[in-house]
Amino acid sequence: MTKPPPNVLELPLEQRAVMAFKAAVEKLLIDHARTGAPFYIWRDGKVIAMPKEELAAEAARLQAE
Repeated sequence: MTKPPPNVLELPLEQRAVMAFKAAVEKLLIDHARTGAPFYIWRDGKVIAMPKEELAAEAARLQAE
């Protein structure tokens, strides 16, 4: 999972907001992979449910970081 840098409070608010959003999405992705709930993404101009295999692989990659 992505960790904020030690100087996070020195970064501009916009940058901290993007970091917080990414961390929240990572947590949701891991939770959806764990529970088996669908996770929707934007791909090729459409909203699709992420394939379960791809969701599990991405969650494993995030947890390994």
